[in-house]
Amino acid sequence: MHRLTRDSHPVARWFCTATLMRSLSWSVHSLFVGPILLAGLAAQAQSVPTPAATTTTTPSVLAPGLLAPDFIIDPPVPQPAAPQVETLPVEQPLRLEVEVSKRRVSLYRGSSLVKRYPIAVGRPGWETPTGTFQVAQIVHNPDWMNPMTGAVIRGGDPANPLGRHWIGFWTDGTNWIGFHGTNRPESVGLPVSHGCLRMHNRDVAELFAQVQIGVPVTVRP
Repeated sequence: MHRLTRDSHPVARWFCTATLMRSLSWSVHSLFVGPILLAGLAAQAQSVPTPAATTTTTPSVLAPGLLAPDFIIDPPVPQPAAPQVETLPVEQPLRLEVEVSKRRVSLYRGSSLVKRYPIAVGRPGWETPTGTFQVAQIVHNPDWMNPMTGAVIRGGDPANPLGRHWIGFWTDGTNWIGFHGTNRPESVGLPVSHGCLRMHNRDVAELFAQVQIGVPVTVRP
């Protein structure tokens, strides 16, 4: 460490003096320039625009497969198929129409002809009554009573003139008239009965299987 005195070497004195001047100059500089520099930095800091705050929007978390609420499209709800109802045609009622002069009976379903059958009709004095009637009796193996003698032949007997089927549609309270079979098939088509309508046994069996109580019977001359 050097100590300066008046007797020191001139060069040494100059060096020390120069060193002292620099020290004083730096101190003065620090004293005045430092605050100015700090003030300038502060002003510069104030002049730098602060970046605008950015708002980060967190997207809504939806269930997988769903769109945003404003864009939800409901899928069409399947409607149950209407039950198929099979509409069956309304069955038309049966009716019988007798034409005495033509010796035939016609079976109709509504206005449609189903079938015609030949018949024997009442003889003179025992004519078949005409008019509108309805089936009132259906008997299998009917008994027959002779209208002249009152003799009875039981149903199923081969001698029974009614055969095995009886379809009655007229009565006066004692006697009956109706369709029946016969043990004399050759008489079908002739006016030979006591007012009844004789039929071939196979024909009356077919008719017997289709009609029921209440079926209308119209007898025309």
